[in-house]
Amino acid sequence: MSAASVRRPPVFPHLWLLWFGGSQVLLLAVWWSAGWLAMLPVWLLSHGLLLWGTFRPGSRVLGPVLTRLPTREREVWLTIDDGPSADTPAMLDLLDAHGAKATFFLVGARAVKQPALVREIVRRGHGIGNHSMGHPAAWFWALGPVRMRHEVDRCQRALTDLTGRPPRWFRAVVGMANPFVSAALKPHGLTRVAWSARGYDGVAADPERVVARIERDLAPGAIVLMHEGAPHGHNVAMLALLLQRLDAQGYRTVLPA
Repeated sequence: MSAASVRRPPVFPHLWLLWFGGSQVLLLAVWWSAGWLAMLPVWLLSHGLLLWGTFRPGSRVLGPVLTRLPTREREVWLTIDDGPSADTPAMLDLLDAHGAKATFFLVGARAVKQPALVREIVRRGHGIGNHSMGHPAAWFWALGPVRMRHEVDRCQRALTDLTGRPPRWFRAVVGMANPFVSAALKPHGLTRVAWSARGYDGVAADPERVVARIERDLAPGAIVLMHEGAPHGHNVAMLALLLQRLDAQGYRTVLPA
């Protein structure tokens, strides 16, 4: 699995403006020539694509995104969002016990308050990803270009200062990436990462059900989404069970370069 085959940093971050702007010109032309009823399907299609690109984590409408690894081997990429947290040390011990590796998508504001945990993640050989500075879960999808750049830039600087290496991966908050995300990622060469297997462990509290959902989507190259520090307090138990199931099914965890 080569780095070139995995990384997908944005090249033309404003490409969406071309098709969306063109659709609005078409919309006006149809309205002028045939009236608003004929215009309605064009309006629905153009705005529907914009919404789909924003709210669908794996959509490529607004820019490149990685949803799985290009491999046929029984390998998965384990990713853990929202740290660092009080769960981090126990999760690191579990990963060590299973000989597993993960990429931790860290929130910048939480990282700067717990620098020792961030450095410990790196010291134990795990990856670090950018998960925004403040994790504005309710309205990340609606951020404008200045605030979006602020969230990405500040987190990138914080994690680079703490670890001595710039993250290469970015995960949108709640997976929702609006039209301004790609422009914020391009200067840093960041690749947006989504997922192909999740158990909703950020809100669901039953480890068996969470891991069963993940197992249904396990396949070679799957990107597995997990969380830490959720209010229900069961993320460590969920990771423990998932690692047991991965071992039992012959999967190994890998870190893309």
